[in-house]
Formats: sequence, structure tokens, C-alpha cells
Amino acid sequence: MQWLFLFLAGVLEVTWAVAMKYSNGFSVLLPSVVTVIGYILSAVFLAFAMKQLPLGTAYAMWTGFGIIGTTILGVLLFGDKMSLPQVICVLLIICGIAGLKLLGGE
Repeated sequence: MQWLFLFLAGVLEVTWAVAMKYSNGFSVLLPSVVTVIGYILSAVFLAFAMKQLPLGTAYAMWTGFGIIGTTILGVLLFGDKMSLPQVICVLLIICGIAGLKLLGGE
């Protein structure tokens, strides 16, 4: 169950970050509300996951999900550009998350 909580926390991490971009500095109401609610729920699910998972593993995976998700959505939704070194670094983050899950003993 802790992995489901961590996954939900990661999805909500991406949700609030993308909503924040759409909020235009909190000047658009609906994305601003989604940002605040998503942020709170992301932290709540992270806290639930941390009941069972080690702090370093849970936090690293949560931020990693956020980095990967916002990077992909930044490219797809906002036309963000990525250089080859940036792509390689994101792939290394993915490898790190997989390593934490596969080798973490949880």
C-alpha cells in the first residue's frame, strides 16, 4: 500500500506543478485552486508512504517522479526544449528511481 501512496503523491506532485504553470502566478482561479489542493494532497500521501518506507527512498522517489513528470509535460504542453545532456540526466533519474525500488529491500 505504501507504494500506491507514493505513486499518488508523485502524480499529485506533477499535477500541482503543472497547475501552477497554468495559474499564471496565481492569477487564474481554477489552476490556482488545483495547485493548492494538489500540493496538500501530495504531501499527505507522501506522509502516508513514509510510515512504511525509509525517508531517503520515499523523498527521492517523490521528487524524482516530479522531475520526470514535469519534464515530460513541460515538453508536451509548454514546448520546453531539452538538450541531449538534459535527456541523459532525466534518464539517470529514472535509473535511480528504479534502483531504489528494485534494490531498496522494500
